[in-house]
Amino acid sequence: MIKHLVFWKLNPELERDDALGRVAVIRERLEALVGVVPGLRHIEVGLDFSDSDASFDVALYSELDSREALASYQVHPDHVAVVGLAREVFGERAVVDYEA
Repeated sequence: MIKHLVFWKLNPELERDDALGRVAVIRERLEALVGVVPGLRHIEVGLDFSDSDASFDVALYSELDSREALASYQVHPDHVAVVGLAREVFGERAVVDYEA
């Protein structure tokens, strides 16, 4: 099984309330991909509450069947559409993919 984690910081040019409203749409669209993208077992998006200088604002956690499923997820048209929205809302990003 592949674990795919993404961490984002909100775009500092956006007002926080606007950004959080857009994050809610992104969350809904990403979580709706389960059952649509082959090999995507689980996905969840959460907001950080710690407000630490070291923390990111938003995290995505997902589980996929294989590296091939991850590669297919990344180019799936429904995922690519959400990536376009995310680029408007998020600034810095970090990604970790690992096999469990």
